[in-house]
Amino acid sequence: MSNIADLIEEYILRKLAAEDSRKVELRRTDIAGEIECAPSQISYVLNTRFTLERGFTVESRRGLGGFIRITRVPIQKMIYRDILQEIDEDIPFEKVKSIVHYLLKNRLISNREAALVMQFTTLAFQQPNLEERKKALQAIFLTLADFS
Repeated sequence: MSNIADLIEEYILRKLAAEDSRKVELRRTDIAGEIECAPSQISYVLNTRFTLERGFTVESRRGLGGFIRITRVPIQKMIYRDILQEIDEDIPFEKVKSIVHYLLKNRLISNREAALVMQFTTLAFQQPNLEERKKALQAIFLTLADFS
């Protein structure tokens, strides 16, 4: 038999799956009544299982008229956001190469796209202006993010 945290998580995931918008708004009292649990158990599940690292954002307001708004964040967007944060003027070529391999290994880009990005990266590293290199590298990964 599943524990109460698993039941709460399953309930929320079912509600999310039923929504086309990747967003659901729930009330703690409704969940607690349906699953027969304490609202604090719901808070625990929200804090541990619906995190940004797992691809969710949670907005919560307690009290009368309170709600829980859970949004599923596309993992690709989070990955590209993290990549953009890693790109600075001092990023070594090998780091960019490992980023491209990561994207390829996780099927976020194709072999052809990886080859094009690596060619672009090679050209970018011939740029003596470090700020311009940074902007160029960020631009290529922003473009990949927009098309993913």
